[in-house]
Amino acid sequence: MKQPSDQRIFISDCEGPISKNDNAFELVSHFIPDGSCLYTLISKYDDVLADVVKRPSYKAGDTLKLILPFLKAYGVTNQAITDYSSKSVLLVPGVKEMLRFVFNSMPSFIVSTSYEQYIRALCDVVNFPFENVHCTRLDLDKFQISEKEATQIKRLREKMVKMPIPEIPKGAKSLKDFPKDYQDTVKKLDEIFWRELSKMTVGTMLREVNPVGGDEKAEALQKIVDQFESDLHNVMYVGDSITDVSALRLVRKAGGLTISFNGNAYAVREAEIAVLSEDAIVTAILADAFNKFGKSFAMKMAEDWKPSTLQKLSLSQPLKRYFFALREMRLPRVEVVTSENKERLMKQSTSFRQTVRGEAIGKLG
Repeated sequence: MKQPSDQRIFISDCEGPISKNDNAFELVSHFIPDGSCLYTLISKYDDVLADVVKRPSYKAGDTLKLILPFLKAYGVTNQAITDYSSKSVLLVPGVKEMLRFVFNSMPSFIVSTSYEQYIRALCDVVNFPFENVHCTRLDLDKFQISEKEATQIKRLREKMVKMPIPEIPKGAKSLKDFPKDYQDTVKKLDEIFWRELSKMTVGTMLREVNPVGGDEKAEALQKIVDQFESDLHNVMYVGDSITDVSALRLVRKAGGLTISFNGNAYAVREAEIAVLSEDAIVTAILADAFNKFGKSFAMKMAEDWKPSTLQKLSLSQPLKRYFFALREMRLPRVEVVTSENKERLMKQSTSFRQTVRGEAIGKLG
């Protein structure tokens, strides 16, 4: 029996490593005209504010509060979010088996930026306890909106979907490094969100809703570790996007194990192992190695990632049999991230991510 201070803990993001959804993107696309364009614009704006501008009190994932005035203007309610989410959960193949194995092996948690309505629906599908989840709390019904404000917001939407969607130039350190049309977009969005919308009644949403992304994810990890009187070096964290950057950095610096699962460039940049896989069973293999033998063992396994190596290791025999039967000895990509291969893996993982989750979702930060 491990001593409390040696308790290893599994923590994963949800959308990406567990499900193929981007629930917020799907909600906006479903309920709002030209919603996919609107969400993509706001999501890229989120990336700019969090990664380049570094706006005070702003964090990656705050897209989930920026879209709320638009959802409210188009009549979306708590029940509408719940009903839509419960019908649209799309799991990564093998994730039920992965979560069952990991949950029975060590304390396991999900830390997600997603709205609680979606997370509750997902937990019901995969039979994972909701009390082991940290996610974004949302009570959309408590916020008020007048017909006048709803009309104003709909007009703003019409303007926004015509704006060029900003992409961050490689190496950009400030807004001055962006093309002129992208600079103009960011400035117009600053005006919309931080002047126009903030003055409306719905502006309370921007102040009161606090998405679990960026530093909030890192804080959630620390709370989980403290709960078990353990330490961050005993954590295996799996992420895939910009909202995981703070959590990945925290765990990596503490000596825990950090994994990018079909991650975009942000996640691969911060992780120690990059996984490119169509199914989630590989996560269980890595978790079993980490839980039984520690980080060094898991890293060495990833460095020598081939069937003959895995067959020899003292991992769960039923898990290995299932893994190899599922794959017919063809392993998913697992690679230790180094300074030499990081750029290549960032590109390859981003491309693979789009094939697995679809181009529209795969391109989001």
